[in-house]
Amino acid sequence: MKKKITFVNIIFFAIFGVLTGVLWAFASPIPLIPGAVHFRTFAFIIPAIGYLFGPWTGFFSGYIGTLVWSLLAGMFIPLHSPLTDGITVGLSAALPALIHMKNGKVGLDELLENKKSFILKSLFWCLLFGCAMIVTTSLSLSYFAGLDYWYCVVWIGIADVVPIALCPFVVMLLAPRMKKVRTLVPYI
Repeated sequence: MKKKITFVNIIFFAIFGVLTGVLWAFASPIPLIPGAVHFRTFAFIIPAIGYLFGPWTGFFSGYIGTLVWSLLAGMFIPLHSPLTDGITVGLSAALPALIHMKNGKVGLDELLENKKSFILKSLFWCLLFGCAMIVTTSLSLSYFAGLDYWYCVVWIGIADVVPIALCPFVVMLLAPRMKKVRTLVPYI
């Protein structure tokens, strides 16, 4: 059965994207590379949205969140923010859930039956795609902003990968509370 994007899902994209961007802009006050990178205290939120509401919602939440954050924080870099950063952040939110849940063939409840396995596998996927995001975002920043590549790798790694490690624990905390919501919103 092919899952469709509904109007409700589009509303979730916008709400979660703006919420993510606002949290990143105002609740992450530590700049690591002034004008380009700050410690994203809430970096775990987008892969958690990917697990709880589906990969498409995670992708668009990450993409919209990146745009909102960069505009609110005054860190918008033309071409880098909407293309490289937005897309790779979106993919780092969508791909862990998409692959771990086998493209919708395995439900979140089924994955959470074995908590240790869920923690290890989701950590692996979140960190793997977080590292891929670091590589591409660092290349983009070195090209578009003239920053040193390895300098970006180190600071973006600290800024994003450390908080992303909280994702499985947040999902395990919220998943039981989200059962009623997940039955109202079609998984995409």
